[in-house]
Amino acid sequence: MNEKFFADYKNFIVVPVEEKQVGRKVFDPQNYEGHYILTMSIFNSRLSSLKDANKYEINIEKSIKAVLDDFNQRQSGLYYLQALEVDTYKNYFILALSSKTKFEPGEEYARISFVIDKLLTNAFYVGQNWFNLIGNKGRVERKLFSFSFKEYKAGSQVQNY
Repeated sequence: MNEKFFADYKNFIVVPVEEKQVGRKVFDPQNYEGHYILTMSIFNSRLSSLKDANKYEINIEKSIKAVLDDFNQRQSGLYYLQALEVDTYKNYFILALSSKTKFEPGEEYARISFVIDKLLTNAFYVGQNWFNLIGNKGRVERKLFSFSFKEYKAGSQVQNY
């Protein structure tokens, strides 16, 4: 991936318009201390790109939206996930994770891993039938996602090293 990919990141932020319902709040990034950009790919994937999910009767975009809507409702005030990029011609998608508290340095991987593996994966794996997208190794390990992350700090520039 191009190192400058997130340089103009603010251009990709689209705050979802939520219907007014009791108990549902509109996302305000100022209410969260930590923000992370997650690059998610299917572990031991059977797909060359996300568009191949149609072979398994899975609409990636609708599936992600459904899971994130449910996640945000259940984790209201603690965590918030937002899809930033879902390009079906690629083999990964980009999410933004906002956390009520900032993760301590050195704890980030464990905390983000907990959110993905314990709070998010099952909704995709069983609820959206994404178990069909992984090979035998993924099924044995019951692991759906590989991910990488970077902390997002508003206004900071991405530098090449």
